[in-house]
Amino acid sequence: MATVTLKVNDIELKIELRDTPTAEKLVKALPIKGKTNRWGDEIYFSIPVSSELEEDARAVMEIGEVGYWVGGESLAIFFGPTPASKGDEPRAVEPINIVGKVKGDVMQLKNVEDGDEILLL
Repeated sequence: MATVTLKVNDIELKIELRDTPTAEKLVKALPIKGKTNRWGDEIYFSIPVSSELEEDARAVMEIGEVGYWVGGESLAIFFGPTPASKGDEPRAVEPINIVGKVKGDVMQLKNVEDGDEILLL
C-alpha cells in the first residue's frame, strides 16, 4: 500500500499503510489537517473518514502502530501505555482498525501536546 507523511511541530514521520478498506479511505481524504489530543502515550486527531470496524480490529496495539477509531472518527498513533493499558502495552479505548505503522522514531511524539497542529500528507 502507500506511505504517507505525518508532520507535527518539527517532527516528520513516515507511516507505511496496510492494504485495508480504511487505509484506502484515508489516502483518498489526504491531505488532512487537525489538532492533536493526548491520551497517555497515544496521540489522536479527527479525520474526515467514516469506516466500519474491520475483522482484524483490536485494542492491544504495538508501539508505532496507527489505528482508526471508528467511534471517534479519529486516527490514533501509539507509542506507549494509555490510561486503558494493563501494564506497559499500548491499548486503545476499544477495538480499532489497524491502518499502518510508523517508520522511524515514534518516540519523538512524546513531545506533542494537546492542540498541536498536525498534518497528514
